Amino acid sequence: MARGAVDSHAARLRKATHRARTTLRRSGVDYFRGDGSDWIALVGLLLTVPAIAWGTILMPVWCTPAALVLPIVAGGLLLRPASLLGLYAAAALALIVESLVLGPYTEGPARVTPGTVLVVAACGFFGLLIAQFRARVGVPWRRGGTMLFDLRERIRVQSALPRLPQGWHREMALRPAGGQSFSGDFVVAARTNGGRTLEVVLTDVSGKGMDAASRALLLSGAFGGLLGSLPPHGFLPAANGYLLRQDWDEGFATSVHLVLDLDSGDYELLSAGHLPGLQLHAGTGRWEEKAAEGPLLGVYEGAQFDPVKGTLRPGDVLMLFTDGLVEANDRDIAEGMDRLTGEADRYVAKGFEGAAWHLIEAVAKDVNDDRALLLIRREP
Repeated sequence: MARGAVDSHAARLRKATHRARTTLRRSGVDYFRGDGSDWIALVGLLLTVPAIAWGTILMPVWCTPAALVLPIVAGGLLLRPASLLGLYAAAALALIVESLVLGPYTEGPARVTPGTVLVVAACGFFGLLIAQFRARVGVPWRRGGTMLFDLRERIRVQSALPRLPQGWHREMALRPAGGQSFSGDFVVAARTNGGRTLEVVLTDVSGKGMDAASRALLLSGAFGGLLGSLPPHGFLPAANGYLLRQDWDEGFATSVHLVLDLDSGDYELLSAGHLPGLQLHAGTGRWEEKAAEGPLLGVYEGAQFDPVKGTLRPGDVLMLFTDGLVEANDRDIAEGMDRLTGEADRYVAKGFEGAAWHLIEAVAKDVNDDRALLLIRREP
């Protein structure tokens, strides 16, 4: 009986320990994701307030009264507004205690001065504004940066071009305006028709940088779902209808849709107000504009998009790009396209390996606009 009682007690202890460990782990995960309580952070910051106050009383020269801004700033990032008010009350009490112990600020340095109070109060005010904004958005700072990083990676993966069969080379480069991480230009691509056909859509959303990034993110997901689910000539009409249904104030976009037969090299370009493509004919060394007809996306219903056809023979190159690459205040688009083809001629002998990124660097490095370049070459 005694041994059974001991075993039963040990089993209950193991279960209790396991439940406690599981609860603690779950609480930690929820806190990191922003779903859990902030009491752990609140307790930790409340403990730092008397520690700082004690250090100020003992060594006011090395630990100044203004050091209380440290837990206040951290609280603005970590705590909810209600918890933040409790931290502010503790900091105010600490300032009062420091002032009473150290004496009036007129009697010497390292005292609690009116400037110290103003600095701490100002930091607390801005911290409260940040906490209230974060609470209204519903995305805590611990999760906000992770979410933005995840969105950026999803856009990058979605813009990746599929692998092509032997005899084809493809690459794409994208440079957002102002060196930001998000762009109003995006690419969606897929191999359809049993892998025989490559479909690529290059889109330029109105606006630039972060202003257009949210709309570009929504459209890239929608266009990625449409691509390959509709016949090639049905994609742009469907995309146009989708954009019209959004009813955005600044809701138009330009887009070019490439449909390339990877066996024969025959292709069609369908354009929605986009710049023409450029094809290099290896036999003559000349560049040819491939301009299809079609209105902007999101302007009116029932728009028609007429394709232009061509063929990529061995050694030929096709370039698709957005206006940020060739348009600038000091030159028109035609001049910009001439400059682009002139720079591209330098890569003919090199096989255009890594040319997309270098071409953007060469012709539009410091342009304050989103820039995208898609390059497809049929190997000789």
